[in-house]
Amino acid sequence: MRPQHTIAHDVELDGRGLFTGEPVHVRVRPGEPNTGIWFIRTDQNPPVSIPAIVENVSKRARRTSLRNGTVAIETVEHALSACAGLGLDNLQIELNANELPGWDGSCLPFVEQLRSAGLTDQDAPLEPFVVDDVIRVVEGDAELVALPPLDPKSEVLEISYDLDYDAKGPIGHQAYRVTITPDNFEANIAPARTFVLEREAADLRAAGLGTHLSYQDILVFGEEGPIENRLRYPDECVRHKILDLLGDLVLFGRPIVGRVYARKSGHSLNHEFVRALRDRYEEQQRRSLIRRKPVLDIYQVQRILPHRYPFLMIDRIVEIEGSRRVVGLKNVTINEAFFQGHYPGEPIMPGVLIIEALAQIGGVLLSQELEHKGKVAVLLSLDKVKFRRAVRPGDQLLLEAVAVRVRSSTGHVKGRATVAGDLAAEAEIKFILTDAEAR
Repeated sequence: MRPQHTIAHDVELDGRGLFTGEPVHVRVRPGEPNTGIWFIRTDQNPPVSIPAIVENVSKRARRTSLRNGTVAIETVEHALSACAGLGLDNLQIELNANELPGWDGSCLPFVEQLRSAGLTDQDAPLEPFVVDDVIRVVEGDAELVALPPLDPKSEVLEISYDLDYDAKGPIGHQAYRVTITPDNFEANIAPARTFVLEREAADLRAAGLGTHLSYQDILVFGEEGPIENRLRYPDECVRHKILDLLGDLVLFGRPIVGRVYARKSGHSLNHEFVRALRDRYEEQQRRSLIRRKPVLDIYQVQRILPHRYPFLMIDRIVEIEGSRRVVGLKNVTINEAFFQGHYPGEPIMPGVLIIEALAQIGGVLLSQELEHKGKVAVLLSLDKVKFRRAVRPGDQLLLEAVAVRVRSSTGHVKGRATVAGDLAAEAEIKFILTDAEAR
């Protein structure tokens, strides 16, 4: 298991957006361990931060865009591909416009600047997602498939791409396979430039996009091949598709180990693929937590919480991340007292009790702060409460609480309850902390 990586010092870059043509200044800063890659719009007051995760993707044609509210950042895939290719895990990317520089349509300039900053190890291990089953998404005749690595000890991602344009056209059929290592990426993928057909370029210009570009700035294919330009590789187009795909895979939030096969995929299908990978990863995590030896058993839970039968809604705690996050389990059986009246013949766990379970897991989380030892977390308010599915006898509730803000006398947490990976309920919960002796 390799350590996480960032850059040794800040680097700055200037350019113009590939689609908008707007001038943009970019500063890349080292990121703290376990924080991932964030984009920050410094032209906003206050600056707006957007983590590079698939939940923040905003639908766009021919590019990947991230959004936080009304603030967007366009064409992030090339920068993200450079980060993935070099094995960089934690970065803060600041920019003062809404689109990253396009440069020559590749990510090589970004790679060179990151290299110049120096790559440095961090004091935190990397925990990649290792593909353990076949995962496939399809859209028309395009598809993406993830497969487990051939070598169980593998720590790398292998990508194969099958690009199939009109066989009689200037691009035709191209296929390429690459194992993603920094050296392979820099030599064989990073220099590959984005490309369009001549008719597509005309459509983009008519829509007011890319009007600042010339044939020397981007690969435009006419009937006989690139117009007023030369290919860097005979199969440069398929290599650039791998560049784009690798950048979109960064939106998973952690490196991927395994094999990925792509055929005719674009950004939209790439994003759907990332979501499918995330679903599989969350299922892996859920199964791991359920099998894990309890961090706190029921007797230890009872030392923390004042609740007792029939109102104790936690059976065990399976994971604690300091005072930031706690995960616990509630086994829902037909013997629960509330099923006698809710409802006879159609037993469903009352939603209010699911929220109570989340409140209790929140109380366990707040008890992890040393200054809160001996205090009781009393429910103060609920916000953004949503119920997504029914919980029935035989289900196992996985309860998660994440700290939002914790002070000496109050606490604010986000709670999620899932069953077999499906969201059952969620809520933001605020508490007031009182001395146990005072109650």
